[in-house]
Amino acid sequence: MTKPEPPPAAAERARILLVDDHPVVRQGLARLIEQEPDLCVCGEAETAGEALKAVADLGPALALVDLTLRDKPGLELIKDLRKQHPDVKVLVVSMHDESVWAERVLRAGACGYVMKQEKPRMLMARIRQALADGLCLSERMSERLLRKFTGTRGARLEPATEGLGDRELEVLQLMGQGLSPREIATALNVSIKTVDAHKENLKRKLDLGSAAELLRYAVIRFMSTGE
Repeated sequence: MTKPEPPPAAAERARILLVDDHPVVRQGLARLIEQEPDLCVCGEAETAGEALKAVADLGPALALVDLTLRDKPGLELIKDLRKQHPDVKVLVVSMHDESVWAERVLRAGACGYVMKQEKPRMLMARIRQALADGLCLSERMSERLLRKFTGTRGARLEPATEGLGDRELEVLQLMGQGLSPREIATALNVSIKTVDAHKENLKRKLDLGSAAELLRYAVIRFMSTGE
């Protein structure tokens, strides 16, 4: 009788770093990943600074990164990782709306986007796809980007946020989550004056007449995806 083959040793499993500022989320992801015979969690980080150090120290094959971190937006971390550790793949796992952020994280250097509402089996499939150098997006988002880049007739109009800069979108998102200008300045490591300048640009680009209208827009757009 043939004996079953033993599971791969930890050294043979793909090493994954978890970057999320919620311990419960990291714990849940770790539990799911460690059940897979070809994957393992090599470390965790809750800030961008910790993530950069962990990547340097642990050498993961893939980093699962949230967009909301304590010290720096996840989008900025992705850019830093691509510059400092170009061999490490990055897959975003976030609550935030894929239709708003997916294309931006791809431009920043990530290989895909998975929303936290996805089923565990789909997340594992996306992780393996990322490790195999694949592009990891939902079918809906993949079709949207394909229509956009090929100019296919019938493509949907892009959302109003498409014309915003990355930092402007981050300011808008934090406003929608209820942060004050001072809290936004702290979260993005900029001055309050810079935040005010971004808000003026947002009003102009979104064709909104007042600060109250901008706040209302931000709350409606992002409150449902706040973390």
